[in-house]
Amino acid sequence: MGIDLAIIGGTGLYQLEGFEVGESIEGVTPFGPPSAPIRCGRIEGRKIAFLARHGEQHQHLPHRINYRANLWALHAAGARRIVAVNAVGGIGEENPPRRLVIPDQIIDYSHGRFDSFCDRADAPVEHVDFTEPYSVSLRQALAAAAAACSLQVTDRGTYGCTQGPRLETRAEIQRMARDGCSLVGMTGMPEAVLARELKADYACLAAVANWAAGCGDQVEITMEEITEHLAAAYGDAHRLLLALIHALPAS
Repeated sequence: MGIDLAIIGGTGLYQLEGFEVGESIEGVTPFGPPSAPIRCGRIEGRKIAFLARHGEQHQHLPHRINYRANLWALHAAGARRIVAVNAVGGIGEENPPRRLVIPDQIIDYSHGRFDSFCDRADAPVEHVDFTEPYSVSLRQALAAAAAACSLQVTDRGTYGCTQGPRLETRAEIQRMARDGCSLVGMTGMPEAVLARELKADYACLAAVANWAAGCGDQVEITMEEITEHLAAAYGDAHRLLLALIHALPAS
């Protein structure tokens, strides 16, 4: 079936409120199995696909996620618009914990990940334009949905993608800040460029789970802190996504 919107859930987001699952798509892609079954169904009549990026039990580490299989499986299911929800650390003062951010740029510090569909023997080499790594129209739609919900969001920023699964050192965050990063996460790439190769509209909705190392007044980053902030941010993210679903034209 056609999909109005696909949502990729990040850390702590393994299901959607009000989502009536009608079909689960499982199986192996040309690149192996995706992180989890594609859950297809409806939210208030709109056709939605949902994929838990880390697996539904959070069993896949950031650098071990099969990003190619995930994007390929979503595309095969009919997804042409994808909103990726990512848990991130805030670097700039405009991105405190619990803030939702719609970044417009990305810097990739990861390494060793399979980052193209072109490196198969039977695939032609394609050099995709990545000047604007996120879909402008989908970013604008997210910002409009936030305004409709009266949610305060940061509507631009640069996502720095690190390797993980460890968190970053203070010196690494200082370097990233000098590079212009305002967010740090572990899963933004190669997801974004794979969506571009598939010609899908793709945007990131980042939920700030903590101040990055050396930012804010924290001494140590704890999982208890991250879990608490994410729970609050995801409440707002659900409202925003529901408003987006209402506003998007049908596929």
